[in-house]
Amino acid sequence: MIYPLLLRVTLEGAISAVSGVLTDYVMVTVLLVIAIYFTFATRGVQFRMIGEMCRLLIRSGKRDNDTRKTDEPHHGTISSFQAFALSIASRVGTGNMAGVAIAIALGGPGAVFWMWVIALVGASSAFVESTLAQLFKVKGDKSFMGGPAYYIQKGLHCRWWAVTFAILITLTFGFAFNSVQSNTISSAFHSCFGFSVEWMAVILTAMTLVIIWGGVQRVSRFSEIVVPVMAVAYLVLAGVIICMNIQRIPEIFAMIFSNAFGFDSALGGTVGSAMVMGVKRGLFSNEAGEGSTPNAAATASVTHPVKQGLIQTLGVYTDTLLVCTATAFIILCSGVSVDGHDGIVLTQRAIDAELGGGHQYGSIFVCVAIFFFAFTSIIANYYYGETNIRFILNNERVISVYRLAVGAIVYFGSITSLDIVWGFADITMALMTLCNLAAIVALGKYALMLLADYRSQLMKGIDPVYSSDTMPSIADETECWR
Repeated sequence: MIYPLLLRVTLEGAISAVSGVLTDYVMVTVLLVIAIYFTFATRGVQFRMIGEMCRLLIRSGKRDNDTRKTDEPHHGTISSFQAFALSIASRVGTGNMAGVAIAIALGGPGAVFWMWVIALVGASSAFVESTLAQLFKVKGDKSFMGGPAYYIQKGLHCRWWAVTFAILITLTFGFAFNSVQSNTISSAFHSCFGFSVEWMAVILTAMTLVIIWGGVQRVSRFSEIVVPVMAVAYLVLAGVIICMNIQRIPEIFAMIFSNAFGFDSALGGTVGSAMVMGVKRGLFSNEAGEGSTPNAAATASVTHPVKQGLIQTLGVYTDTLLVCTATAFIILCSGVSVDGHDGIVLTQRAIDAELGGGHQYGSIFVCVAIFFFAFTSIIANYYYGETNIRFILNNERVISVYRLAVGAIVYFGSITSLDIVWGFADITMALMTLCNLAAIVALGKYALMLLADYRSQLMKGIDPVYSSDTMPSIADETECWR
């Protein structure tokens, strides 16, 4: 018994050490610097074009009226709104409920402020990466495909870099993030119903393997309905709790701001820990600059790449400024001690405390909601990995091995330590993010040119339409825009 314990302690220590350097210093610094750079380079596109984002989202329920003729009418079957909804479905979930709780537990209330900061400035990076994904997208069997691997290869003509990203996103989403999702589900069910984590691991693994071997279309249609409904229901629940504590809202804001800058260290955490935890957990939730949402953004049919870039930017605000903030206020209003509780369990305890009466209705609701959010994310994360594996090598045997490996990681994540799960996720997320950030800095000039072209057409009263002739130097690499 002592050897497995020593191995676990050693593994946790190694992961913690690597994660500490890579995420707490390197990734946080680079992410903030590049986000600030793009904020200035785009002249605050995430602020000055909020009105245009909302206008586009309202009219995006159907495919853009693209006047260009195509010999392949089966492409463009995914509307701009559907691509937006797909990215929201992957964003909203574990990061909003468990990630925010962990940030507050380890970084103090001030971590919420730094979540807001990374959302506000990081939205510029989200705009650039999603615009580039649209520019360099390719035609797949039934719809467009794209993402960092594609714009790195087509825009930078660097195959090894593209393959490196494809490997990192597969490790991050297919393995690391899926272990986080399964861990959160098993923890929630164990806390709420006393359900054995071992049995939950078996059930989740079996469901995952059955679905990724043939039933994902049915689950996708199901999640398109259930995930938005659960997200709205969660926001309504949060709104009720906030209204019940409306007199405490000024106090909560004061607590967040004072702790964020170290004016009240008695609340827990320090300025450094608040910033690090806020940025890390904020990035895990809203994925701005991470390189994941461009895979969804590329699938949309629009007349100009900037349109989807703006809509995906709005997704960052929806995730962090609405859902993450809702969770933070639930926890801070409840007054529940963060000691001894972390992750999804802390959120459940906070809701139960607010609803009162000794009932666990809130805890049960969160348990059910997180199951739908996290399980559909497991399937979506798997397909992020499969898409990028096929980018490297389209071999069915390799895909079969990958499917079995995903099943194994879902089982492992369900029964293992939360520290190991989140630590591994932080490391792979940091490497993937750094890889993508370097690419969008190198290719950022194209996004800036597209933004200038878009605004120029808007000022002329034209519904912006892009053609590859606008940037002839890369016309051969942007075949979807001819």
